[in-house]
Amino acid sequence: MDVRERLAVNMKRLRKARGWSQEALADAAGLDRTYISGIERVVRNPTISVVERVAQALNCTMGELLD
Repeated sequence: MDVRERLAVNMKRLRKARGWSQEALADAAGLDRTYISGIERVVRNPTISVVERVAQALNCTMGELLD
């Protein structure tokens, strides 16, 4: 599994564990819902800054998203 696939799986798992929709995560991270969807479908290649924003929104480390 490549890093984008790991990010997608972990992001979706953490988002669902919090009971959040893609829209709720997008709002918390200051991103568009379609961008969150694209990351989870592995069609987007987010920058490290975007990964950091998602991690902050999910209250986790970047490592938790990428491992």
